[in-house]
Amino acid sequence: MQSFNRLGGYGFVVPVGSEEQVWFSAEDIEGEPQVLSEGQQVTFVLVLGDGRFEAKELRL
Repeated sequence: MQSFNRLGGYGFVVPVGSEEQVWFSAEDIEGEPQVLSEGQQVTFVLVLGDGRFEAKELRL
């Protein structure tokens, strides 16, 4: 995981083999608590949102 803004409830991940950051919402983190730390390895599903890719179903 690249970064996570706990107050804003969003963050960015970088898919393996890419340099592009992908946005995600804290609501898309599965399990409790819905908090991640920078550098954690996560799995996620890429979906096309409003003109950009977004990460969904984030899991540790």
